[in-house]
Amino acid sequence: MGAGEQLVTVAAVLLGALSTHVTNYLMERSRNRHQLLTRWDDKKVEAYGDYVDAAKARIAMAVRLYEQRRGMQDHRRTEHELRDDLAEAGRAWGSAFERVMLMGGDEAVEAGHDLNALVAQIDWQATGRTEGTLDEWRHRNREAFRAINTFHDAARKDLGIQGSVSGEQHPERDLLLPPAQRNA
Repeated sequence: MGAGEQLVTVAAVLLGALSTHVTNYLMERSRNRHQLLTRWDDKKVEAYGDYVDAAKARIAMAVRLYEQRRGMQDHRRTEHELRDDLAEAGRAWGSAFERVMLMGGDEAVEAGHDLNALVAQIDWQATGRTEGTLDEWRHRNREAFRAINTFHDAARKDLGIQGSVSGEQHPERDLLLPPAQRNA
């Protein structure tokens, strides 16, 4: 084997080793990026879910207080205790929304801001800061749950999940309300 053939063989081995190294490096880099994106998507799912749970908990606490104040239900707790529960739910909700603000996509954050405004209106009517009729109360609650669905759609879009929770495939649902009480 001549010197020229040996140089070609050595060059081919070096080229093969270099291409193997570059390929492995690029694949590893791609795998690390994918793992990072997956990890952040998991965190986003958690943040979005926690935020919706916290918003619903705040609404539920507002409902209890509203029903107690209006004499519609006796929750066996004082109004002061129910206000404390609502305040605690508000703190958890605020913390959950901060995580959405840190990790959420633009549309999810904006949908969260819209939901926040509606939840605040429910809170204000429950505590008596604003007045309103029972029909206005129910309207506010309906709007909040529509906003939750809008938030779900924005979160799904941000996560790359196909489909939606509203629209033609999903008929609009109303609040689940007990039947009207009869005065006996």
